[in-house]
Amino acid sequence: RLRLNGFKSFVDPTDLVIADGLTGVVGPNGCGKSNLLEAIRWVMGENRPTAMRGGGMEDVIFAGAATRPARNFAEVALVIDNSERLAPAGFNDADTLEIVRRITRDAGSAYKVGSKEVRARDVQMLFADASTGAHSPALVRQGQISELINARPTARRRILEEAAGISGLYQRRHEAELKLKGAEANLLRVDDVIEALAGQLQALARQARAAARYREIGAQLREAEGLLLYRRWREADEARLVAEAALRAGVVAVAQADAGARAAAAARAGAEDALPPLREEETIAAAVLQRLVVQRDSLRDQEAQAMQAIATLTGRVAQLGRDIEREAGLNRDAGEMIARLDWEAGEIAKAGEGHGARLDAAAVQSREAAAVLQAREADLAEQTEDVARLAARHQSAQRLIEDNRRTLARHEADAARAQAAQSEATAALARAEADFAAAGAAEKIAVATAANADATLLEAEAARAETQGREAEARAQRSEAEGEASALRAEVAALARLVARDTREGGQVMDLLTVAGGYEMALGAALADDLRAPVVDARGRSGWVALGSYAAPPPLPEGVRPLAEVVQVPDVLARRIGQVGLVEAVDGPRLQAALLPGQRLVSVAGDLWRWDGFRAGAEDAPSAAALRLRQLNRLVELKRDLEEVAARAQGAAQAHEMLSTRLAALTQADQVARQARRDADRLVAEANRAASRAEADRDLALGKRESAMLALKR
Repeated sequence: RLRLNGFKSFVDPTDLVIADGLTGVVGPNGCGKSNLLEAIRWVMGENRPTAMRGGGMEDVIFAGAATRPARNFAEVALVIDNSERLAPAGFNDADTLEIVRRITRDAGSAYKVGSKEVRARDVQMLFADASTGAHSPALVRQGQISELINARPTARRRILEEAAGISGLYQRRHEAELKLKGAEANLLRVDDVIEALAGQLQALARQARAAARYREIGAQLREAEGLLLYRRWREADEARLVAEAALRAGVVAVAQADAGARAAAAARAGAEDALPPLREEETIAAAVLQRLVVQRDSLRDQEAQAMQAIATLTGRVAQLGRDIEREAGLNRDAGEMIARLDWEAGEIAKAGEGHGARLDAAAVQSREAAAVLQAREADLAEQTEDVARLAARHQSAQRLIEDNRRTLARHEADAARAQAAQSEATAALARAEADFAAAGAAEKIAVATAANADATLLEAEAARAETQGREAEARAQRSEAEGEASALRAEVAALARLVARDTREGGQVMDLLTVAGGYEMALGAALADDLRAPVVDARGRSGWVALGSYAAPPPLPEGVRPLAEVVQVPDVLARRIGQVGLVEAVDGPRLQAALLPGQRLVSVAGDLWRWDGFRAGAEDAPSAAALRLRQLNRLVELKRDLEEVAARAQGAAQAHEMLSTRLAALTQADQVARQARRDADRLVAEANRAASRAEADRDLALGKRESAMLALKR
């Protein structure tokens, strides 16, 4: 049955039943008869658009018409009969098979067989196995008859092969060739992997030797570390003895220093007792010095006044010199006037000799006028001298007044300065006393802080030293545990790869049993390569079949230990293991004759004695099964050891990290304590300097106040 939906002209779902015999489709040209054949080709896996008479595979979707919209997908389903179960194994579980191909625009095609999505290749192989398919000559398209008539023999061969039912074998052969090539490539890769694993095995062997050497070196290192620790202990003990001797000497030195300190304290007390008289003398000396300073200032003022008087007198002398020069000039002018008058008198005498009497009278008048002038000049000189004396007295009085004013102002200023100095000295003394007390308290606090810093530093150094030793020990333990874990991990990985490489498809019976350590060679000698066989059912391939236990199993010879005591086996090996005994190598030949049919004896080393007289020595090469058992036991043992060592390494790592964190914190605390000790020393030094400055300031302020009080008293 063929079902179409949206395929080319079949826009609506259409079912076409193809029954046994001939089924004909009749219709005019263009009604879609060829579309049915193309739908069968398409659902069989045709991927060529040209075979569908289109430019692209999406052209098979209904493109729309005047009255019908275009579809977005096309689907073709082909239901075939599978009652004879001729389909491939993957699809051979139903009487009918429904092959569906669906194409969606811009999404491509999808195939389904039943309800399972498959590949286009799977659909093509399904029809190829049935000697048909999208390219089968049985599907005759337009023009194919003429092509067959004119085809060459090689082209006709495909038709004959399909008629013979062998055309699908070519597809299978092609698939088989591809798989064979892939298998050959995989074999080449396996060879490469084996070579790489061989190289890794050699590297692991070297690592194993290195690990053994590491263990030896570790033992030597532990021994050397023990010797080193003993040596350090001896040195520390000797250092302790030396430190104790130094401590005793230090105690003696401290006692001597205490005695010296007490003597120094007594000397200081005596010096402090002698200090007040000295301070009083210093105060008196300061007062005398202040008085001398005042006298010096007074003498400097008197000197300045004398210099000013000298300058005034020098100015007056210069003025008198100028006055004398002026009088001399006046005298010259008077002489010239007299000479001119004498000349005029001579001229007048010459001019008027008859006037003698009048001239005598004029001369008398002139002499009288000269006498009056001389008297007037004497009065003027006397008055000038009186004025000069009065001016001098006035100037002297003015200077005395100015001197008294300056002296009064100076005394008032000195008194104000002395009062201000006394107030300032009193305030400075109070501040100095407060600063001295504060400096003393700060000094005590700084000394106490320094003592606390010393104690903290000693505790931090002791804790850091102890933690550093514990951290070094934990680091060594961690390194040893991690190295041992790495070696075990590498050995486990190598053994796991060896065991995995020897694993067979279908399993082995040896994977189902457990053997005690040391008995692998005995079990390998008892079962040999039979251990590599799988467990099968009665109709299966070669292997172990589960049988019931013996109703009355034949007993082993007396004194023989059953191998089943050291081996736990599945039920399929119960009969075999029950007839194997474990003996010493020296007892085997003696007990072999007592064995019943099917019984055998083995030794721990791998010797074998069979009931039929066969014997195999342990010196022969051990079987592959025995080696694998040993590897499995070794792998289990290594995994158990690895878990213990990994747990120990993890614990050592956690302990080391904890101690590392604590060591870092203690190192930081030690640095903080050292910085605090340095800060405390600095504070002590600053407090000492501040106390010294405060004491000096207090003494200076006390002296200034006493000086100011003396100045006020004066």
